Amino acid sequence: MATQISHIVYAKKYFDSLELANFANLSAEEKLLMPSGKINKDEFILGCVFPDIRYVDENIKRKDSHLKFEPLDLNFSGLTSFEAGWKFHLYCDMRREEILNKYNFYSFKNDTKFYIQAAKLLEDQLVYDEYNNWEKIRNYFNNPPFIETDISVDSATFKLWYAMVAKYIEKKPDHKATRIFAIKILKNPENVDEIIKSIDELRKNEKVVEILKKVKDEII
Repeated sequence: MATQISHIVYAKKYFDSLELANFANLSAEEKLLMPSGKINKDEFILGCVFPDIRYVDENIKRKDSHLKFEPLDLNFSGLTSFEAGWKFHLYCDMRREEILNKYNFYSFKNDTKFYIQAAKLLEDQLVYDEYNNWEKIRNYFNNPPFIETDISVDSATFKLWYAMVAKYIEKKPDHKATRIFAIKILKNPENVDEIIKSIDELRKNEKVVEILKKVKDEII
């Protein structure tokens, strides 16, 4: 799975692809995947960050937030904008793994102690500049509309999660911002210093960086 900045950047890439698409030239199959109605982009992005709320509420299981939509594709018919964003998050998690496996990303795993966690956080840093209106999202996340879901999330937890993400995305993550966010979401926050070191190690690995950038290029 990717982390929050990456999911937002990939959502932007999806919306950009819709704006560039020439509907007349699409195949019948491709047309079926185009949104049938107007998607509210703000609520879509709210939804695409939602599944990882489980990090701040141990009562929410991964299966509750990450095993909701089948099949995982870009067909959002019948879904609210928030649900479409939620499904998009899960789709991106799936596509990311497909892309990483295609380029043998995990063959480098033994070179770095906290490879998987560090790679996710490094990916956020690598793609951050692909989005240019973080302030708008930050303001929205600091005062999000509460949306009822079929998993037990109360308003306080909902607001807490988005406030945490708002703080994390306010600028390109440096060591301090990454450390603060990682401590809040990791099951073992005592490993955060080693994870920061691992991020620095991975940044020096040109092949790892190249593959992580391919996720952005190929995910949509």
